[in-house]
Amino acid sequence: MTLYHGSNIRGLKVLEPNLADHDRPYVYLTTIDVVAAFYLCNAVERPYYWFPYGFDGGIPVYNELYPNALREVSEGVSGCIYTVQASESDVIPFASVPCARLATAPVAVSECLFVDNAYALLMEYERLGKMKIGRFGDKSAEELEMFYKMVIGVMREKKMQNIPDCSYARFVRAKLPTVWERFLEEVHE
Repeated sequence: MTLYHGSNIRGLKVLEPNLADHDRPYVYLTTIDVVAAFYLCNAVERPYYWFPYGFDGGIPVYNELYPNALREVSEGVSGCIYTVQASESDVIPFASVPCARLATAPVAVSECLFVDNAYALLMEYERLGKMKIGRFGDKSAEELEMFYKMVIGVMREKKMQNIPDCSYARFVRAKLPTVWERFLEEVHE
């Protein structure tokens, strides 16, 4: 099967497992090249992640949770979308993201697409119908509330009231200050 991996590191010949916020080191892969492109554009520093995407009829949708979010996190960002070939027995499905696969062993790169500007690539994907953008200005108050509750859930799970200077908490304070305030109110109730 053909799988993809987005990285800001150029020139990789082998993708090595890395520790993220899961139980062990993995190589994170996806069956969809657009999703790999999203991973070029992490708005927060590791070990945290900010990739507000979902799917609409199998098509990836990047959800903006504040105005011009996609442009802000992706314009001028460069990196590579690596292609690998793997058998189903070489990877583990990732339950919460149907297109995601995890590898526990190094995976050889078969191809590499250099991306000079992730925003330009994502706009091309949108033009081709390979992705959609859930623009902030088009979201209802109810939709935004659903996303903001998910953000609060992540912060609760990670107990970010105790680590307010971590990259995720700083990002939420800067971009979604009312969500940060709600989070603090809820954890101090």
